Amino acid sequence: MSELRWQKSSFSDTDDGSHCVELSSGEGDIRHLRESDDPGIVVTTTTAKLHALILGAKAGEFDHLV
Repeated sequence: MSELRWQKSSFSDTDDGSHCVELSSGEGDIRHLRESDDPGIVVTTTTAKLHALILGAKAGEFDHLV
């Protein structure tokens, strides 16, 4: 994976910055996500699938998992 430019979520923990979701754009329609406290693990997806995940999270579709 080439050098990616990561952007932190605006909802990130502001205390020490270690609890952040970061997003990076790859080639074409590829998007990458990672946790800032474990940057070696990267989830790769497409823009459409990331959009569906975000909409599902906002709608509470995953609330039963916690």
